[in-house]
Formats: sequence, structure tokens, C-alpha cells
Amino acid sequence: MLSRRHIRVKVMQSIYAMHQHQAENLDKEEKFLFQSIENMHDLYLLILSALIEIREKEEEYLELASKKYLATKEERNPNKKFVNNKILKLLGNSDSLNTILDDRSITNWKRNDDIILFLLEAIKESEIYSNYMKNDTINDDFNTDKEFIASLFTEVIAPNDKLYDYLEEHKLTWLDDLPAVNTLILKQLKQVRVTDEDFNVSKLYKDLDDKEYVKNLFRKTVLNEVELSKEYIDKTPNWDTERIAEIDTIILKMAICELLKFPSIPAKVTINEYLEIAKEYSTPKSSIFINGILDNLVKDFEKENRLNKAGRGLL
Repeated sequence: MLSRRHIRVKVMQSIYAMHQHQAENLDKEEKFLFQSIENMHDLYLLILSALIEIREKEEEYLELASKKYLATKEERNPNKKFVNNKILKLLGNSDSLNTILDDRSITNWKRNDDIILFLLEAIKESEIYSNYMKNDTINDDFNTDKEFIASLFTEVIAPNDKLYDYLEEHKLTWLDDLPAVNTLILKQLKQVRVTDEDFNVSKLYKDLDDKEYVKNLFRKTVLNEVELSKEYIDKTPNWDTERIAEIDTIILKMAICELLKFPSIPAKVTINEYLEIAKEYSTPKSSIFINGILDNLVKDFEKENRLNKAGRGLL
């Protein structure tokens, strides 16, 4: 679930935090970095568990309402289309998902069921829900259930302010992770097939190389900051080096580190990735500035035979 760009952002944020706190314990800061990445996976699991809890809350409500002494005809025979939604039931019955929720102790909604109740109310007030519940002619259609949950997630759950406020208060770093997590969950919901017997829980890292990449990018950048800064310091004649945004200097060091010390990553990929990060996390002019520096550096490195790239996709 963790893309290389998100890894770069996490490393950048950790280095920035080190600078702000003037931290010097590399092992401790590296531990915090990996913990922040683990927290992203917890956010992914937390959002999925919210879908499970929403269905269970509605099922509990319908059960209690049907047993009321003065229950109405509608309460005695409720419309159970929502609680019988095949995608929600697949999530709730998923052994792999429930196992990892238990292992990671993802029990936030048990302690904060007011958020779930608020989400459930927002769902029931939505036009998406109303149209879905009224349409009895396709009650057993799997694709209809899937399209409904995908739309509900996109238009009601993911953008919900109450949920957003809870996540921000619980763990501030989650706000940077939320767009990527929501995009992944939506993609997975849309890819569920009628033949699936379990939900495919996304792994945090694509492979061991990605986890190693986190460590190497962080350590190689931090341990070589002085040397890396010398690479671009005389390439900024029109910029006051004291006034270059700190995020820009970190992005430059990371990009140069990647150009020189990660032979399997194409130079073009490195430049494009850090330009996109600069556009999102730094000043409006940063990407232009960084692009000019990196473009000139790549030309110099090539002339000096310092850009030793090897592997697939590099020619």
C-alpha cells in the first residue's frame, strides 16, 4: 500500500522534524520514522473497521427495534438490504481482516462509537442510501451492492468532517496519509469479486526492498547532509542560500542522494518524484527552483561519470 512517493514524503518529514528538534540520535529518529509508517497501516485498518462497525450498529438497532413492546409494522419487519450488503458482510466475515485488527488492537470504534453513530446517521440521510434501499428489484445483485458501497465511501464516509476531526485529534500525521489510504480502500472495494471468499488486506510494504529503501534513504541522506549540500550550494547564484526554504534543502539533499547512491532508480524518476513532492509540500516557486538545480546537476554528474545507474528501465 505504501508507494515510493509516500516513502519519500515520510523520510522528508522525519528529516525536517530532526532539524526542528535538533535531534542527533539517528537510531531513535529512524524508529520514529518506521513507527509513523506503521501508523499509516493502522489508519487503513481503522477506516476498514469503520465499515464493519457501521453495519453492525445498524444490525443491532434493527434487532432492538423489532423487539420493542410497541414496535411498528416496519420495525417488526425492517428493510435489511443495508445490513445484508454483500460487500459489508464480506468485510465483517473476513478472517484475515479481523485477525490483523485483533493483532494491531484496532478497537477505536468500540471506545468511540459516537463517531460510528454519526456516520450511520449521515449515511441514512444521504440520497445514495435512500435510492439503494428503495430499489428492491435488484436486491440480490452483487455489482449493485459494490457500486453502492463505493459511492457511499466516496461521497459520504471519506469526506465526513466528524471522521476527519477525530482522525486529526487522534494522530496528526494521519491527515497526510488519509488521501492515499482512502484511494487504496476505494480501489479495493471496486475490485472485490463475487467469487471472493475473503477480503485481501493490503500489506504495508510491497516487498522487502521497499522497507530497506526507507532505511537507506533516511540514513544515507542524514549521514551525508554536509556533502550533499556542497553539491548544490554553488549552483544557486540567483538565490540567497540563507533564505532557501528548509523543506527545499531537504528535498534537494534527498534527490541528490538518490541520484548518486541509488543506482537502480532512474534519474528521470527521481527528479519527477521530488518535483511533485515540492509542489505539494513547499512554496509555489520551489519546483521551478529544484528542477533547475537537479537538471544541471544531472548534466554535471553525467560529464563526471558520477551518475552510475544500472538496472531495468534506465536506458
